[in-house]
Amino acid sequence: MGRRRSDGYVMISIIAERYNIHPQTLRLYEREGLITPARTSGNTRLYGQDEIRKLEMILALTRDLGVNLAGVEVILNMKRALDDAREAVERAEDHFEQMMRVIRQSVLDKRHGIERENALVKSAPRGLAKTR
Repeated sequence: MGRRRSDGYVMISIIAERYNIHPQTLRLYEREGLITPARTSGNTRLYGQDEIRKLEMILALTRDLGVNLAGVEVILNMKRALDDAREAVERAEDHFEQMMRVIRQSVLDKRHGIERENALVKSAPRGLAKTR
């Protein structure tokens, strides 16, 4: 896509030309809450990669599949919920892996007769001097 700003954002006129839609259509999508372009200090709409991908999905749904804007909103909300659920699953998997590492280490310690609770050396907090 030509005429991209150095920060990666694209102005509304470029998006409208690139996707063969009227700028008013983009403004409608924004009013409906389907897209949320960034703004310059002069209030010019700027479209980043995330908003461009969302716009491409909206256009595919409306042009290719005949979905109306209410349906697009439902689909985008479902996609957002699915993405949130995926992130939650990834966090749970990370937590599970961390817990499995702790359990494996505990099993190995027991197997080798290591008691880590008793092996830890406690030191005085930094910045505090010991008095005799």
